[in-house]
Amino acid sequence: MDTPDSREGWAALAAGLDIRNRAFIDGAYVDAADGRVFDCHNPATGERITQVAECDATEVDLAARAARRAFEDRRWAGLPPRQRKAVLLELASLVEAHRAELAVLESIDMGKPVADAAAVDIPLVVRTIAWYAEAIDKLYGETAPTGDHVLATITREPIGVVAAVVPWNFPLMMAAWKVGPALAVGNSVILKPAEQSPLSALRFAELAAAAGLPDGVLNVVPGHGPTAGRALGLHMDVDALAFTGSAAVGKLFLQYSAESNMKHIALECGGKSPNIVLADAGDLDEAASAAANAIFFNQGEVCMSGSRLIVEAPVREALIERIVAHARQRQPGDPLDPATRLGAMVDEAQMDRVLGFIESGQSEGARVRIGGRRALADSGGYFIEPTVFDDVDSAMTIAQEEIFGPVLSVITVEGFRDAVRVANDTPYGLAAAVWTRDISKALEASRMLRAGTVWVNCYDDDDITVPFGGYKQSGIGRDKSLHALEKYTQMKTTWIRF
Repeated sequence: MDTPDSREGWAALAAGLDIRNRAFIDGAYVDAADGRVFDCHNPATGERITQVAECDATEVDLAARAARRAFEDRRWAGLPPRQRKAVLLELASLVEAHRAELAVLESIDMGKPVADAAAVDIPLVVRTIAWYAEAIDKLYGETAPTGDHVLATITREPIGVVAAVVPWNFPLMMAAWKVGPALAVGNSVILKPAEQSPLSALRFAELAAAAGLPDGVLNVVPGHGPTAGRALGLHMDVDALAFTGSAAVGKLFLQYSAESNMKHIALECGGKSPNIVLADAGDLDEAASAAANAIFFNQGEVCMSGSRLIVEAPVREALIERIVAHARQRQPGDPLDPATRLGAMVDEAQMDRVLGFIESGQSEGARVRIGGRRALADSGGYFIEPTVFDDVDSAMTIAQEEIFGPVLSVITVEGFRDAVRVANDTPYGLAAAVWTRDISKALEASRMLRAGTVWVNCYDDDDITVPFGGYKQSGIGRDKSLHALEKYTQMKTTWIRF
C-alpha cells in the first residue's frame, strides 16, 4: 500500500480502517470472557476510536495454555530453521506491504506524527523481523574442550512460553524487538500491548497468521497492567517475561517472578539520558540539531531521549539559542499532517503528568526559555509545546525524574569531569552522549559514563546489529543484536562418554 502524501489522504485512510479490537488467542480473535471492553482514544482529538477487549487473568490463562500447547507439540520450535526463517521473512514482507495502514493505526492510537510512523517506526519493524529471520539458520552450538572419550556439546534451546509486555511510545517497534528474537529461536509468545496503544499489535497478529505462523505461537492480550500484566507476571506457564516501561513496574515483575515460578525477567526501564556538549564540540549547529531531535522526536516520549543537556559554560548561550530556534520549528500539529513534527501526548493523564513536571521546574527555580504550556486545547487533543528549561540544578526534580515529554533541562557545568559527574548523577543508565573534538576526552567519557550506550558526536544513531539496554535502574538484559537471543534461550550441556 502506497503511503498518502497529504493530510487528506492520511485522514481518508484512517476513516476507512477496519480496526481489530478483540484479543488474538490460539489463532483467532476472541472477546473477553464476560464481554469487558475499554475505550481507545485518539490523543489528537480526545475522541473514542473503538472499544477493545479488556483481558485479565482469564484470557491470560487461555493464551498461556494455547502457547504452552504450541510449544510442547513443537509445531513451531520443531520446524527446520529454514522454514521458521521463511515464515518470519514473509511476516516482514507483509508488514512492509501494510506500512501505511500500520502507520496510521499508530498515529491515531498514540498521537505520533504519521510521517514518523511511516518513515521510521514501521520500516524498523520490518528490518527487525527480517534480521532475526535471517539469523535463524546461522546460529551454531559449541563443543567443549574435554579429554579423550568425552564429547561435551553446548546448545541453546528455546526457553518456552515468553510474555512480552511493551509500552505505548513505539507500540509495534518495541513489540518487534521482543517478538522477533523470541520467535526466531522457537518460543511461543504472548504479547501484551499497552492499553493506550493496542491497535497495531492486534493487526500484527493477523499478519503473522497470514504469514504462516501456527496457531497459538503468537497471542495478543490487550488489557491493563494491574490485571493482564500482573497475570502474565504470576502465571506458572510463562517461562520468561520481557518488559519495557517504568522502573516501578519493572520491579513489580521481579516480585511476580519470585512469587510464582522464578520466570526469567528482562527489563528495559527508561532513563534520564545526559547529552554532554563540551566547549570544544566544534559544530554547534550540528550539536543543537541533534539535541533538539533527541528531546522533541516522538514528543519526547522516548526512553533514551536526551532530556538532560549538560553543557560547558562558554558555549551554553549559543547552544541554547540554536535549540530554541529548532523548538520554534517543531510546534505541535495534527499528527495526520505529513508536515507535523510534534504530535500529541498519548493521553490526558500523560499530558497532565508532563505539565506537572513543568510546573515543578518553575517552582524550583528553573527558567523557561521557550514553551511550557498546553497547546491546541480547542482540538480536544493532548498537546504540549516543546519546552526548554535553563538554570537547572542537577538536584531538581526535572533533572532527576523521567518526564517522558518534550521537556529539556539545560545544566551548566565548568569542565569535563564536572560534566561526567553530573551525567552519572541519576538512578538511570540507559544512554549518554558527549560532543567533543578531543579524542582523549571522548574515549575517557565513554569509559566513565555509566550507560548502556554512549554516543560520541551524535545522538540516537542506531542499528539492529548493536545491543540496547541499560545500567543501574534502566534495566536487566539487552534488546536487539544477537545478544537479545540470550534471554529467550536456555543453555544446555550434553556430556557423552564413549
